Amino acid sequence: MNETIRKFGYPETLLHEFEYWLVLVRPQQVTLGSLVLAAKSEATAFADLEAAAFSELGPVIAAIEGALSSQFGAEKMNYLMLMMADPHVHFHVIPRYSKTRELAGQSIDDAGWPGLPDLGSALAAGPALISAIKDRLGGQFE
Repeated sequence: MNETIRKFGYPETLLHEFEYWLVLVRPQQVTLGSLVLAAKSEATAFADLEAAAFSELGPVIAAIEGALSSQFGAEKMNYLMLMMADPHVHFHVIPRYSKTRELAGQSIDDAGWPGLPDLGSALAAGPALISAIKDRLGGQFE
């Protein structure tokens, strides 16, 4: 796996593995269920991905959005592809909520709602919260 994937806690944060993509629980929870969608390749430019990775992206996004909507009631979805500090192709998936969400004894607000996500307000997710998110979402990818 590339260095960007490892930086986001792989394998401990792995939620689901597709052929070309990994879905990871984001260690910094901007909102409940924040994820990282990471290409498994060494590509550092979106255009450098294999055509098959682009083909798989639609079903992967449908699975992510279905899981976050059904399990946490996500109202909107933001995808941020920044790739400045972490160079390999990846998206930060930020589900958006108008009201506080709770899981594993943690209350998580969407501090930027209804505007841009407030990345600076992210909660450092410990092992218990990461495990709870994986437990809630994992079965949705089967």
